[in-house]
Amino acid sequence: MTKQESLFGEDNTLFSQQSSPPANNANEPLAARMRPRSLDEIVGQPQLLEAGRALRRSIEADHISSMIFWGPPGSGKTTLAEVIARQTKARFVRLSAVSAGVADLRKVMEEARRPRTSGQRTILFIDEIHRFNKAQQDAVLPHVEHGVVTLIGATTENPSFEVNSALLSRSRVFVLHALSEEDIVTILQRALADNERGLGQLHISIDQDALQQIAVFANGDARTALNVLELAVQSSRNASQEQPSTTISTAVIEDVMQHRALLYDKTGDQHYDMISALHKSLRGSDPDAGLYWLARMLEAGEDPLYIVRRLIRFASEDVGMADPQALLVCMAAQQAIHFVGLPEANLALAQAVVHLAAAPKSNALYEAYSRVQEDVQKTRNDPVPLQIRNAPTRLMKDLDYGKDYKYAHDYYKEMQIEDPERPPAIQLQDYLPENLQSSHYYEPGHQGKEASIKKWLQKKREKRP
Repeated sequence: MTKQESLFGEDNTLFSQQSSPPANNANEPLAARMRPRSLDEIVGQPQLLEAGRALRRSIEADHISSMIFWGPPGSGKTTLAEVIARQTKARFVRLSAVSAGVADLRKVMEEARRPRTSGQRTILFIDEIHRFNKAQQDAVLPHVEHGVVTLIGATTENPSFEVNSALLSRSRVFVLHALSEEDIVTILQRALADNERGLGQLHISIDQDALQQIAVFANGDARTALNVLELAVQSSRNASQEQPSTTISTAVIEDVMQHRALLYDKTGDQHYDMISALHKSLRGSDPDAGLYWLARMLEAGEDPLYIVRRLIRFASEDVGMADPQALLVCMAAQQAIHFVGLPEANLALAQAVVHLAAAPKSNALYEAYSRVQEDVQKTRNDPVPLQIRNAPTRLMKDLDYGKDYKYAHDYYKEMQIEDPERPPAIQLQDYLPENLQSSHYYEPGHQGKEASIKKWLQKKREKRP
């Protein structure tokens, strides 16, 4: 018998205490009715649930330790917790991190101590555990540590960042992957055939292309796929009369889907993973991949100024002097965003991405500045050499500020120009502090403009005074 307790009355249930999840209700959404009830019904996650896997063995043997399920929406985190609830002999308590507080946690822990005296364990399932703040997570920690409860947390966010390290060290993290399109099709076919919980009694006819279209739209989320299927069935059936069968066309599916909701979190892992994918695609000179990751972010609503800031950084870090024009193209894209906005500026960003991907690559500037930073931090900060100091006053001139300074233009006029794009390859005097005069920071690469800079710089260094 399912027992539910409400802290604030029937309309505001924070948590439920139960020996197993509630039975399916005919009025529930299809996604809720079709939720698997056993390990064998779960589709996907073979890395966790295939026969012989450690997690499956521990569930079947009822030897559950504290764990955290990390995966995208619709990958089966809550389903797996409910299956554990059905198969375990432990008392099962579900808590929602969206609405619960420290007082609610304390109440759960107090109630968990009573059955523990008779040898019954309590499994505490916390949905969306990443929504708990540090104080709430700290409130759970001692009870997990002392075995008052066995914790199962579910999160869509990286637990390394969202779960306290102390709590994380006492839990095992299991990663659930987004379901494949084949998995989604399997789930849809099962819902269409199931007479008890699914749509089997409605005799739905739908072709494989339409199922595949739903699977692509769902983007690995079983809940989304089942919701689309249910809405498509409702749209196709005539409520005013009984129909022996219903045919779902591709046109109906397209009408129901309208627009694909892209999986993207502007403050979470997708944000950083996709900008990393864009950066690495450009570094690898792949304009197709660069355009793809750019579109993934823009179409999901990413701030275009964030993207262009990263492109500007890339232009200096990974292209640099091999193609100085790259930085100008990126700055022009930034101006386009301000001037015309989106969606018109999408093409300016696309132009910058293609330019960066096709540009010759050099990280010489990045490495040069890193070497300079190291010397600035580790070596003595000597004063500016006297000969290159400014001398605006008589006192400064008397102290030899600017003495023996060689005004470069006076010398360049008399020298033979070997390369019109470069100044004469001669070192007129030393400009670094004395303790660093032999230091070389900038080492040009062999691509693009840097190839000629490299030749010029080698000659220049050979002619040092």
